[in-house]
Amino acid sequence: MRLTQFIDENGKRALAVTARGESRLVKGARATLDLARQAIAEDVPLRKLIADRGVGKPVDLARALKERRILAPIDHKDPAHVLVTGTGLTHLGSAEGRDKMHKDLADPSKLTDSMRMFKLGLEGGKPAKNETGAQPEWFYKGDGSILAAPEGDLASPAFALDGGEEPEIVGIYLIDGAGAPVRLGFALGNEFSDHVTERQNYLYLAHSKLRPASLGPELLVGELPADLHGVSRIRRGKEVIWEKAFLSGEQNMAHSIANLEAHHFKYALFRRPGDVHVHFFGTATLSFSDGVQTRKGDIFEIESEAFGLPLRNRLTTERPAKARVRAL
Repeated sequence: MRLTQFIDENGKRALAVTARGESRLVKGARATLDLARQAIAEDVPLRKLIADRGVGKPVDLARALKERRILAPIDHKDPAHVLVTGTGLTHLGSAEGRDKMHKDLADPSKLTDSMRMFKLGLEGGKPAKNETGAQPEWFYKGDGSILAAPEGDLASPAFALDGGEEPEIVGIYLIDGAGAPVRLGFALGNEFSDHVTERQNYLYLAHSKLRPASLGPELLVGELPADLHGVSRIRRGKEVIWEKAFLSGEQNMAHSIANLEAHHFKYALFRRPGDVHVHFFGTATLSFSDGVQTRKGDIFEIESEAFGLPLRNRLTTERPAKARVRAL
């Protein structure tokens, strides 16, 4: 089952559910967050709540996407209450691209810090149930204001040295009234980053991640398939300049989802009631690793059958912003 937030033909918000190949309106629902709050309050799964509400007329989500009426699968009236974060070096093979940046080619046997982190995940990223495993690499991207809608623009800052895609799976969570994280589901994500800045020195990772990102178009409710296959591509005009398959799901990861969640939500700061969390789980596939230099106007396209509609975004560039500090 998948949920999609969109703007209907009358310009009003609506929520659709897709099941067994058919998309229909969820009766009386306009936002994923409102539905999740009700499910938590009534202590019922989202599936049951939707079944109890019932569904309405069919919805043409492909048309809504083409007309740019699809919203991110989760949002909040106050974007400051949406925290966007992620973990890296989590996927089998994900160290390859990063290690190209960091390793000393004169001594291939020498482990870089990135490879040491990846090795920790391989050895301890999938602990037994109710146990805590190795810590992953972790980073902060921003609040809900950085999230671009499907078909929307990913605006690279004027000072950026690069703007590259990262096709990832995203976990979406709501913190309940008792301060416990509740997973609503998973979505496709483009964890857009500045890889040239990071390549200068891996300690610039935090800077390279402070960029926009995109989610959606559909929220997969339930467990994440263990073996996920997808395709990431870049379109430039009428030409596909790069295309590559990507893998995700725990079968293709060094860490379990539960371990990544445990290390994120162990911090009290991230268990504030009412907050929404959007957490990227990492990738092993980057066009940057294949030497691609993106340009303004390029279209990033990420798709995976399990998530329904593809996620597409156009690369743009922000105008230089004045960030002068003044004293009072």
